[in-house]
Amino acid sequence: MDAHAKDPHTVTVNLRDTEGSYTCDINAGKHQLVADEPVPLGGDDLGAAPYQYLKAALGACTAMTLRMYAERKKWPLTNAIVTLRHSRDANKQSVFERDIQLVGELNDDQRERLLDIADRCPVHKTLSHGATILSKLVDQPES
Repeated sequence: MDAHAKDPHTVTVNLRDTEGSYTCDINAGKHQLVADEPVPLGGDDLGAAPYQYLKAALGACTAMTLRMYAERKKWPLTNAIVTLRHSRDANKQSVFERDIQLVGELNDDQRERLLDIADRCPVHKTLSHGATILSKLVDQPES
């Protein structure tokens, strides 16, 4: 059996239709998601666009990291709302803007510490340090 099949974090993406559609079905463990492009870009807008999922991954990881840290410190963080935008700078480098709203009776020192902690979320680290992507062709399954 393929070693990746046992990894609970493995994600499988496949095009939904045989031709003419960008819609992708995503299997992430027991979760089913759909990705697509908006209509103006030739898609059917049946799901979030890939960059929306990338921003969602960063936002979710940020919020979860903040919650974990606040719970460990017993700080009164009741919510973390993360709003993200993506653009490219003059050198064509990706720039993610992340606005973090901290909800709860936190003092200024706690708020500043949580802002520092936001940069420690694993997805932030991956994006900011870059990643190596290894691609290989695998055989088609027998029909």
